[in-house]
Amino acid sequence: MTAKSAHKLAVYLQHGLRCLLPRMFWQNRRKALLDSFERLPAAHQADIQRRVAYYNRLTQPFSPSKTAETTGSFRFAGKSTAYCIDFSSLIRFFPCNRKVDYQFGDVTEIPDQPRFVKSRPIRPDQSNRNSVLLKLNAIRHYHFVPDRRAFADKKPMAVWRGKSNRPHRVEFASRFADHPLCNIGCTQHKEPEKQAYHKDFMSIEEQLEYQFVVSVEGIDVATNLKWIMASNSLCLMRRPKFETWFMEGALIPGYHYVQLADDHSDLPEKIEYYTAHPEEAEAIIANAQRHVARFRDERTERITALLVMQKYLELSRQETGQRAALQPG
Repeated sequence: MTAKSAHKLAVYLQHGLRCLLPRMFWQNRRKALLDSFERLPAAHQADIQRRVAYYNRLTQPFSPSKTAETTGSFRFAGKSTAYCIDFSSLIRFFPCNRKVDYQFGDVTEIPDQPRFVKSRPIRPDQSNRNSVLLKLNAIRHYHFVPDRRAFADKKPMAVWRGKSNRPHRVEFASRFADHPLCNIGCTQHKEPEKQAYHKDFMSIEEQLEYQFVVSVEGIDVATNLKWIMASNSLCLMRRPKFETWFMEGALIPGYHYVQLADDHSDLPEKIEYYTAHPEEAEAIIANAQRHVARFRDERTERITALLVMQKYLELSRQETGQRAALQPG
């Protein structure tokens, strides 16, 4: 069994055991967690509140849609198990009669009404406020691999593997498939025959043997962004167009990652520059690792998610208490 499969099995088993506990236990647990938030250092509280405001940008009262589900009637049937585990693990903290709207999967459009989603388009003007972010499908997007190899000890090349499920990915892989500074290619997706841009699958561990790992968005966000930024390799990518719980829209080019041109044409130039300036590369890597650290404390993650949902329920007039900051992010 691979480490990834073992992690997945552990998550499923843990969820099954937690389902045996009564809802009242979770509602009492919610109170304890939110009370503990009040005792956190001011700086920690402020950081959580900033995140809550970022994920949930709603500011005006609203009514759930006519098709909204109550938290007590939520069922897994016909839905992604990974999404259901994360969503049900949060809504069980609230009474059964609370109504919620949600949309699972890779969401690339902004809904007409407030809805919980995994992903949304990045909008600096905050016009994406109807897309309320939660940490969904975490089993896929937040699987980190230990990286004990220093940047200096890695291959001075760029690597990328991903499905050939979007035209810009195929174009990227085709451009750099044979470049001497790159090990870049798509894994075969739905093509009936092997193409020149196809290359064999590489594990995360194998990709982390390289100094530079490229992150390329797929339908929405790039799955590999989190583990790249948690590693000792340097992340190179275009400015992202979508964001999730990981706050991709808050990442700063040249500070958290190396920004590439929209057509990736400057990739060789960036590789050569940061190979010649390893101290700059390692500074960016350190900043990226600090960003990732914000998402690795389970207690903080749970409190933040509870406050995001609390704010949604308060603005939909289903909860009171003013736990969450209501200013826009």
